[in-house]
Amino acid sequence: MLYITQLIYIHEGKEEIFHQFEDVAIPLIEKYNGKLLLRLRPAPGEIIAGEEEMPYEVHPVSFPGEADFNAFKLDKEREEFLHLNDASVRKMLLIQGTAL
Repeated sequence: MLYITQLIYIHEGKEEIFHQFEDVAIPLIEKYNGKLLLRLRPAPGEIIAGEEEMPYEVHPVSFPGEADFNAFKLDKEREEFLHLNDASVRKMLLIQGTAL
């Protein structure tokens, strides 16, 4: 099982554009045997410690393997809406791993 965690940082004022992209991308995860484990939106004051700034959202996702994740990334419908992601996301940190 492959686990992906995305820390997503968006441009201020671009929340609605980001949500439009997510409305397309998130349902496609299941098409490739993946699961959205959580969709978190931390509130100010919830970070206890760390050097990284607080992300707008955190998405832990699982896929059976690398091939499923790669197929999701290359999905044609998702690619049609990537311009929304590009317009709204300032930076993204992707952490990839396996369960221990």
